[in-house]
Amino acid sequence: MELEGSLPPFGVIYSLSNQESEKLRAYISENLEKGFIQPRTSSTAAPALFFKKKDVGLHLCVDYIKINSVTRKGKYPVHPMNQLLTVFNASPTFSQIYLRDAYNLLRIKEGDEHLTAFKAKYSSYEYMVMPFGLTYPPPSFQNLVNGIFYDLLDIVVVVYLDEIMLFSKSEEEHVTHLPTVLSRLRANNLFAKASKFLFNVSSVEYLGHIVSSEGLNMGQEKFQKILNWPPPRNLKVLPSFLVFANFYGRFIKNYSKKISSLTSFLKRYSCFTLN
Repeated sequence: MELEGSLPPFGVIYSLSNQESEKLRAYISENLEKGFIQPRTSSTAAPALFFKKKDVGLHLCVDYIKINSVTRKGKYPVHPMNQLLTVFNASPTFSQIYLRDAYNLLRIKEGDEHLTAFKAKYSSYEYMVMPFGLTYPPPSFQNLVNGIFYDLLDIVVVVYLDEIMLFSKSEEEHVTHLPTVLSRLRANNLFAKASKFLFNVSSVEYLGHIVSSEGLNMGQEKFQKILNWPPPRNLKVLPSFLVFANFYGRFIKNYSKKISSLTSFLKRYSCFTLN
């Protein structure tokens, strides 16, 4: 990790509920045992907090916003999602793999451990592996996985960070592709999350889209999110809605016409109210 500024000061310690405190103790104990973290007395440390994550409940997150703001960004490209979604060619058979632990499988550069320091309720710790939340690990991990599947990319697999999609022209091809992919993962000590593994399905949700033999479709959950989006009341919140809606604009009939009044507002006014 290379910094473009000075280390940020100590972050605040967020208050935790009893349930979160229990989770924190379990997380620290588990990751000390794995060798993922170690105790640290540091002049800088990011605060740790919890958020609710779908399917797994409370999930620990380290607030690395300040250290990220002075970190030189990784140069390895992570391809835009809309480009990755164009390679399936209406394939009829898919398998989906989410990698377990992902960034934690990469050893952080020796000497950089203190940059990952986090302050919890009980003490301070630093990571020995790449943690989630920093800007540097995603390009590094993408580089690793792309190297493993370099000759299969866009032919048999599409990889976006820790999400791997296998696609084949037939079930017969698919049963030969899958062992090849799994054996490469095993050889590199990468493992799938059993709870999220999908095998030989005709349609699957990938990167917010439904992928099938019919091509790409918009997921129902995303469609409902657009329909239920609160009406923007000022110029500050409108761009957030348009960025989200633009990503799915291809699936909405006459989309450009439908949003023309909103884009006009952006161009002409600095403040407005919608009734």
